[in-house]
Amino acid sequence: MKFIYLISVLLIISCADSERKPQDASSKDVVSGQKPKPSLIVLGTIQDAGSPHIACKKDCCKLLFQQPDKQRKVVSLGVVDPQYNKYFLFEATPDISEQLKILKNAGKSSKELPDGILLTHAHIGHYTGLMYLGKEATNASKVPVYVMPKMKQFLETNGPWGQLVSDENILLKGLEQKVPVKLTPNITIVPFRVPHRDEYSETVGYKIEGPDTSVLFIPDIDKWEKWDESIITAIASVDLAFIDASFYDAEEINNRDITQIPHPFVIESMQLFQNLSETEKSKVHFIHLNHTNPLINPQSPQTKAVLESGFKIARFQQLFKL
Repeated sequence: MKFIYLISVLLIISCADSERKPQDASSKDVVSGQKPKPSLIVLGTIQDAGSPHIACKKDCCKLLFQQPDKQRKVVSLGVVDPQYNKYFLFEATPDISEQLKILKNAGKSSKELPDGILLTHAHIGHYTGLMYLGKEATNASKVPVYVMPKMKQFLETNGPWGQLVSDENILLKGLEQKVPVKLTPNITIVPFRVPHRDEYSETVGYKIEGPDTSVLFIPDIDKWEKWDESIITAIASVDLAFIDASFYDAEEINNRDITQIPHPFVIESMQLFQNLSETEKSKVHFIHLNHTNPLINPQSPQTKAVLESGFKIARFQQLFKL
């Protein structure tokens, strides 16, 4: 009888324990013998010139020159596909060295360099990290770099980028407007043109499609009304949207001609999206924050206003299942 009683107690404890510790997606993968599904990681949220900003005398930068915030990396996303042991970097920023290490570790990969880099345009925060693939740094071998036609021509015909091509540090892969590209059997990307200051190249956003989740990535664009497509329709077509939030409003850039650096203000975007459902609003993650943008500070009144309105703000090293 004592033996039967002991078995009964053990069974009860076992059942109770299983209720207290439900398996998450990753543990299910381990149990089934399958590798985890692809994921997306936020590797940077700051506008091209970083934070603190060169020559900045404002309060938003003063202390940061003395005590840098390691979470303030220039805007970038990473995608990992453990099933095929591949990982990809969106944008080659001045912070590429640290961002690639974070991405490598997130993918539990033995490879130091990615299986591909996808660029949006030729502004300093989005492509100049390519320099670290050259002979002065890694002297990489044929890292695939996905680019649109004008961006491809710009890299091929201008130094020092042309040397990366001729030395085969990078291997340029041509993209076309709205033509899907399969990075792995699990991950497809679709580039699409957006209006921006295209001095040297066109500017694109990306739709990133995983097995279960689709993502919109538009780090740079002029005003939404200049685009020949609807941002509201674009948001409706995906599960997550990382969109340009360079400036919260005009007040923070009172020393520059705003017509020369057009971006959708966050307050304009929130006004445009005000009639969206709570579900649609929650898809929006504001990213590409100028060093003056109060949304960088999680405790600011502006951050509180954005969150209370139903929107989200991208944060460094956030992880999303694809």
